[in-house]
Amino acid sequence: MTLLHEDRLLPVEPGLRTLARDLYTAVKDAPIVSPHGHTDPRWYAEDTPFPDPAQLLVTPDHYVFRMLHSQGVALEDLGVPRADGGVSETDGRKIWRLFGQNYHLFRATPSRIWLDHAFETVFGFTERLSAANADMYYDRISEALERPEMRPRALFERFNIEVIATTESPLDDLKWHRKIRESGWGGRVVTAYRPDPVVDPDFSGFASNVEEFCALGGQSSTSFAAYLDAHRDRRAYFASFGATSTDHGHATAATLNLDRAATEALYDKVLSGRADAAEREAFRAQMLTEMAKLSVEDGLVMQIHPGAARNHSGPVFERFGRDKGYDIPTRTDYVRALGPLLEAVGEETDLRVILFTLDESSYARELAPLAGVYPCLRLGPAWWFHDSFEGMWRYRQMTTETAGFYNTVGFNDDTRAYLSIPARHDVARRVDAGFLATLVATGRLTEEEAYEVIQDLAHRLARQAYKL
Repeated sequence: MTLLHEDRLLPVEPGLRTLARDLYTAVKDAPIVSPHGHTDPRWYAEDTPFPDPAQLLVTPDHYVFRMLHSQGVALEDLGVPRADGGVSETDGRKIWRLFGQNYHLFRATPSRIWLDHAFETVFGFTERLSAANADMYYDRISEALERPEMRPRALFERFNIEVIATTESPLDDLKWHRKIRESGWGGRVVTAYRPDPVVDPDFSGFASNVEEFCALGGQSSTSFAAYLDAHRDRRAYFASFGATSTDHGHATAATLNLDRAATEALYDKVLSGRADAAEREAFRAQMLTEMAKLSVEDGLVMQIHPGAARNHSGPVFERFGRDKGYDIPTRTDYVRALGPLLEAVGEETDLRVILFTLDESSYARELAPLAGVYPCLRLGPAWWFHDSFEGMWRYRQMTTETAGFYNTVGFNDDTRAYLSIPARHDVARRVDAGFLATLVATGRLTEEEAYEVIQDLAHRLARQAYKL
C-alpha cells in the first residue's frame, strides 16, 4: 500500500499518459527554483531541529488550518499564535491528534496531495493519517526530526533546492540572512523586498512605519523625495543580501502616474492621517508606479499580486493578525488599472513586472493579452486558491494560446510549510507534462519541443524571469 499513485494527475488516456509520464520523468529530479515564498530565514540560519510535527506541518500553514477552521476547529486549538496575547495550544501532540481526527476534510484537495507526498517520501508512511494512527505518526515524525538529515539545511540539499527566496518587510534588519551568509553554508537563500508596511496607508502603524523606515536610510519622513530615497537605500540593502525581486500585495491593481506636486501633496495627507479611502487608494496606486520606476533604475524584478480582500474576518484579524487564511479572491481589473504604470514604463525591455492573480477569470480576458504584448510583463503561476491541479491546468489553458510559454515564469511556490515545497513543484511538473502531452497529441507541438518546454517550465523560466 502507498499513499501516492505513481501516475497521479497524469492524463487517463493510455497514449497520453505514456508520453506525459516520460515528460514528467525528464524533470522529476530537476533542481527546485523557488523565487517567491514565505519560509522563515531563521530556519536556515540556525539550522536547529524543527520543534515537533505540529509546528512543522500544521500551525504555520494557512492552507492546512483554514480548512480545519472552516469546520469549526478553533485556531487556538491548532496552536496558531494570538496577536492579542491570548492563550493558544502549545502541546504538539494534542494539535496533531486534532489534525488526524480531521484529516478526511482534505480529501481531493491540493493540501492532501502535498501532505501525503511529505508523509510518504520524507517519512516513509504508507498508511493514511487518521485518528487511529495519529499518535504513531506523531512519534515517528518526532523521532525523525531529531536526526541530522531532517534539519533545514540537510532538507534543502535533499530536496535539490537550487535557490529559495524569503519575503521580508522593509523594516527588517535581515539578521537571519546575515547569519546564513556568515555561516559559510553553500545553500542559496535570498530575500525579497515587501514594502507594503510603508506604502499602504491602511497598514497598521503606517505613519510610524514610514518614520522608522526613513530613519533607517538616514532620511527625513517629511519629504516625499527623501521617502523615495529611503526606498532606494533599502532596496539596495536587500539586494546586498541577494534580493532580485520586490513583492507587492495590494488589494487592487490600480496604478497612477501623478505629477510630482500632486504626489507630494498626497504623501503629506496620508502621512498625517487625514486622507480618505479614495486618497489612500490613490497613494497605493501611485506607489506601484513609483516602485516600477525604481525597478527600472536598479533592476529588481517587480511582483504584483492583487485581487484579495485581505484579512476578511475582523475578529480573526484582531485575535491573530495578518495572513491567517482569510484573504478572499475578488474581481480584479488589470487593463484599465495598470494603464498608468504601463504608459510610464511598459515598453522598458529591461523591466520585469510579474503579475499574479486570485481572479482566474482574468487570465484569458486580460492577463494573457497584456503579457502577450507589453515587453515588461510576465505572468506568474496560479496563486493560492489556484495553486492546485485544476487551477494550474486552467492557467495553462487560458494563457498559452495568447501569451505563449515564454511570457510566463514557469512555477514558483507560495509556501510557508517547508515540506510542501517539493510536493508543490512535483504537482506543477505533472500538470505541465500532461498539458504538453495533450499539445503533442493534437499536433500543436512536437515531442522534441515538448521535452525542451518541460525543462523551461520546471526551472529555466523562473531562473530567467527572476534574474537568479
